Amino acid sequence: MEQDVLAGAEPFRFEGNDVGVLVSHGFTGTTQSVRPLGEALAAEGFTVAGPRLAGHGTSIEDHAKSTAESWIRSVEEDLAWLEGRCRAVFFAGLSMGGTLSLYFGATRPDLIKGIVPINGCAYLANPELAAALYSREAPPVLPGVGSDIKMEGVEELAYPGVPVPSTREFAALLNVTRDLLPTVGCPTLLIQSREDHVVPPGNGPFILDAIASVDKELVWLDDSYHVATLDNDAPRIAALTIDFVKSLVSED
Repeated sequence: MEQDVLAGAEPFRFEGNDVGVLVSHGFTGTTQSVRPLGEALAAEGFTVAGPRLAGHGTSIEDHAKSTAESWIRSVEEDLAWLEGRCRAVFFAGLSMGGTLSLYFGATRPDLIKGIVPINGCAYLANPELAAALYSREAPPVLPGVGSDIKMEGVEELAYPGVPVPSTREFAALLNVTRDLLPTVGCPTLLIQSREDHVVPPGNGPFILDAIASVDKELVWLDDSYHVATLDNDAPRIAALTIDFVKSLVSED
């Protein structure tokens, strides 16, 4: 049984019209990082779901027991909720949430009409981290990756450390999703910070080239770090996502 949820890390759902958008947070983060985006989408009238991924927003010990499969199941629950009340479903996600948007864009083409990976991750290019994942000498918890934010005074609600067991699960999710990229065919709006201290910015062009989507675009952010949904470019991200969704549902 999972522990009590931290204040601010609760999942959210906003009932709206028949266009749904799932908004996912990232690895070791919480719904706090994407709630402003979810609220902006809801203000436009969309039905919005912001799942709390398993093991997140509780404790590091809880996170260490979570798996890639459990994160996928967390998303599936809210996708089912959206599917039951919406004629079109979109998926926007930050960091690992962006990875999950790509995963579901590939595996649920019947449901997902478009995706918006925001500093989404397909690779980390971090040999030091990779070497630690199966090392006998590695500590059980590695330094945290939260609050990479350019705007002063803004903090992300995230764990202060990264458990090694769940980081192995994250690596597995990256490997699977990377292999699935050529099967992503839905419209895709990639949003990528030029300066990101968690995920290499090269992920944006890499994903753009790898996916099969005909309708795809990469937009660069110049005034935000990794947690861009809480940073200086947050209003721009919301506007871009809203315009992206509106452009596709207006075609129906």
